[in-house]
Amino acid sequence: MQLKGAKKQGKKFINPIPTDDAGLDKMPAVFWEYLTTRSEGTPKKTLGPFVTDASTYNTPPESGLRITWVGHSSLLIEIDGKRILTDPVWSKRASFIQWAGPKRFFDAPLPLDKLPQLDAVIISHDHYDHFDEATIRALAPQNIPFYTSLGVGRYLKKWGVAAELITEMDWGDVAQVGNDCTITTAPTRHFSGRGITNRNQTLWSAFAIKGHTHNIFFGADSGWFNGFEDIGNAYGPFDLTILEIGAYGKSWPDIHMGPLSAVNAHLALKGKQMMPIHWGTFNLALHAWHEPIDILLELAAKENLNLFVPEPGKPTEATGSNYNSGWWEKYKS
Repeated sequence: MQLKGAKKQGKKFINPIPTDDAGLDKMPAVFWEYLTTRSEGTPKKTLGPFVTDASTYNTPPESGLRITWVGHSSLLIEIDGKRILTDPVWSKRASFIQWAGPKRFFDAPLPLDKLPQLDAVIISHDHYDHFDEATIRALAPQNIPFYTSLGVGRYLKKWGVAAELITEMDWGDVAQVGNDCTITTAPTRHFSGRGITNRNQTLWSAFAIKGHTHNIFFGADSGWFNGFEDIGNAYGPFDLTILEIGAYGKSWPDIHMGPLSAVNAHLALKGKQMMPIHWGTFNLALHAWHEPIDILLELAAKENLNLFVPEPGKPTEATGSNYNSGWWEKYKS
């Protein structure tokens, strides 16, 4: 089974099902909510510092699967001998300017110049919290292959990545990384745009990453839709699902999942272990910064799910057994 490619209306890509992508008409209400909320969106205690021991990468993971969570959706994935970096954002702010906009709760634990040699970089879509110009410009001279959604390549070229290193992918496309690893794009329910005038003119995607032993799912950003079942049937089961649990809100229910829908997505994907991302790094919503993980732990206990929750910056092997570092607990007010 192969999933269908994305559709367009004029210049704009459209979601798999009708979706409210929280446009300009929602901004006044959202802005008012931000002004009046009492939730601890930003930690009162400084998080970290978290520091990665880069010498760890000199020894391959015994299990074949090791993850370093840099924060938000930025991950260094070591899978069956390949090293893949996802949605790298090393800048202090997820913004078009560095003196305003959502600021990191903690610095990236692993300096860019300490990264091990990479086999691939994945860019799911063009939003600032997933696609950082300064980080891309720093990576560009290293001649790393980039795999990204349709239309995003123009930014990569502009920021110094050689055209021959860029593979733009539609939903259902398959790319080969080396001889024994494939990357397959899958639909998500989200939107795109780095400004007011270019909304949805580039595509947004998730990625199934299959090595010779492991099969994992990097979900990036998505609201719930029944397509998770189709993805699970087409490309699952998955040893690890990596799913967003944060930045949900009542004004944008269609484009982010939150903990409950993430659990449902994990089950639909036929996942064996679930890693929560897109939380604990930026203040992008109206909930408390630790609320997503607190709720997820309650849901996982009820559903008897195996979670994978490593400390930021700590290379940790995903073996299928439940693992919860609990790193955030000491920072809660």
